[in-house]
Amino acid sequence: MIDRRTLLTTSIAAAAIGTPALAQRKPWVMPEEYKPRIVTLQGDLPAGEVHVDPRAFALYWTLPEGKAIRYTCGIGRAGLYESGTFTVGAKKEWPAWTPTQEMIERDPASYKKWEDGQPGGPDNPLGSRALYLFVPRKGDTFLRIHGTSAPWTIASAISNGCVRLTNAHIAHLYQQVPKGAKVVLH
Repeated sequence: MIDRRTLLTTSIAAAAIGTPALAQRKPWVMPEEYKPRIVTLQGDLPAGEVHVDPRAFALYWTLPEGKAIRYTCGIGRAGLYESGTFTVGAKKEWPAWTPTQEMIERDPASYKKWEDGQPGGPDNPLGSRALYLFVPRKGDTFLRIHGTSAPWTIASAISNGCVRLTNAHIAHLYQQVPKGAKVVLH
């Protein structure tokens, strides 16, 4: 529900800069509990690994002395989340994106137009950074840990199988995770 103060502020801003301001979306404000934090791990995990707990929408970057940075993440929808052990086979800034054939078949209205790829940029679904998940003998799994142009979708099971963070959080994680790092999707 809109309150009087918001109505007046919006009306004054719209009058000052024109009617397009009315169509602009209010910026998303991240809830405090979604912000990264240092946590103590339950168990003995080596430093330098990524672990994703899909039930908690949590991605952990393990640190020395039983600590980790916990990021809130989004995961794949039911039937699309794929658990397993992977390695970071590639890292890309502002990556291009091409939907898989399965994605196009599931939702042609959303994905067919991008069958030849979408260049990297702020509207790209992979966001500002991506870690590409590989397995031995197969190589690229087409699973990613990536940013998102829709940050309000973190803490939900909405993606086509990838793990997503806000663009600011994937940029932070990207700086720390080396190519070849172990990734476990629990």
